[in-house]
Amino acid sequence: MKSKIIVSAIQQLCDKDRQTNLDFSIEKIHEAAAANADLVVLPELHLGPYFCQNEDYNNFDLAQTIPGLTTDILSAIAKKLNIVIVSTLFEKRAPGLYHNTAVVFDKDGSIAGKYRKMHIPDDPGFYEKYYFTPGDLGFTPIETSIGKLGVLICWDQWFPEAARLMALAGAEILIYPTAIGWDPEDTKEEQQRQLDAWITIQRSHAVANGIPVISCNRVGFEKAPNSGKGIKFWGNSFIAGPQGDLITLANDSETKLLTCKLDTDRIERVRQIWPYLRDRRIDAYSDLTKRFID
Repeated sequence: MKSKIIVSAIQQLCDKDRQTNLDFSIEKIHEAAAANADLVVLPELHLGPYFCQNEDYNNFDLAQTIPGLTTDILSAIAKKLNIVIVSTLFEKRAPGLYHNTAVVFDKDGSIAGKYRKMHIPDDPGFYEKYYFTPGDLGFTPIETSIGKLGVLICWDQWFPEAARLMALAGAEILIYPTAIGWDPEDTKEEQQRQLDAWITIQRSHAVANGIPVISCNRVGFEKAPNSGKGIKFWGNSFIAGPQGDLITLANDSETKLLTCKLDTDRIERVRQIWPYLRDRRIDAYSDLTKRFID
């Protein structure tokens, strides 16, 4: 990894049709490139509204192959702008087999790698188990021209094991494309607790592993089909340094391109001062592979 890289995250509305959403994302990717960004991250499933609010087999028609039409478009843009792009797509892998998949495009336009979401939620308004098969690519960083990227997706961000395994495999940045929001019927106090927990857990991954974190969420209210309910996506995308320090942050409603410079030499310095990887008691952690310790 270069000693200094410029990274961006696009916080955007995703409630329009596929072409409108993609056009907006592309516009912001151009803005990131104009700011000399080496890397730009898009929100989870940014091509359309969050369709997992209900279970409807018609939504499988939204899936696409990788490579496919959208990856061809983003590959061309990555090459034209000389920028690494992280996108998340609804992948049709085979008949009846679908994934929530992050695709990383390198600066030469090639697909550097994929990550398939490992932890799949199943909660009111987030019926992802109906649509997505759990990932089978493991927690493997994706090698790019700017370094090794530890790409994870949304619900993955709550699990310290995922972040740790990415770091142990050599990830130099943790990246979390996300689609998360509030139930508008929750109290303001409960909404604030949820948001605080979300920010805290991801900053803790930066601290515990000594590497930066990029968290990229969508914004806006998206109505649930055939219901007056829906999700208010809470935004608050951020980029944190290797000690969990917030470098740049969006609020809960704005469309924003977050851009900052990361001093990658600092990662090694932080790990020298806080040698968590050195002091891990790997001889005593075997119970972590158990569901529960009786």
